[in-house]
Amino acid sequence: MKNILTALALVFSVVLFAQEVEKKPKLEIENGMVKATYYHDNGKVAQSGNYLDGKLHGEWKSYDVEGNTLAIANYNMGEKTGNWFFYDGNTLKEVTYQNSAIASVKTWNQTNKVVVNQ
Repeated sequence: MKNILTALALVFSVVLFAQEVEKKPKLEIENGMVKATYYHDNGKVAQSGNYLDGKLHGEWKSYDVEGNTLAIANYNMGEKTGNWFFYDGNTLKEVTYQNSAIASVKTWNQTNKVVVNQ
């Protein structure tokens, strides 16, 4: 009986630990849209943005496991639109979308001075 109780306690503690590590998305209703936040295993935000009628809508941001910005994207009812920014070390790429297709790409590195609102 003691062995069974010990085994159950071990299984229960493993299940509790697994639940703490697993980060489920946070979904909230805000201004008629679903605000979604997805997490990395370490608990830091991986992505955040909105859904409208089940489609990506508005600004979406992606982050690495350390919390650094990887990308800022824009959607209009699921369609890629406007300027997207991709960060990769010392390089910034700006991709402009029109009709969900790439219209232009600009690349900057440390030698170029750039100001971006985040």
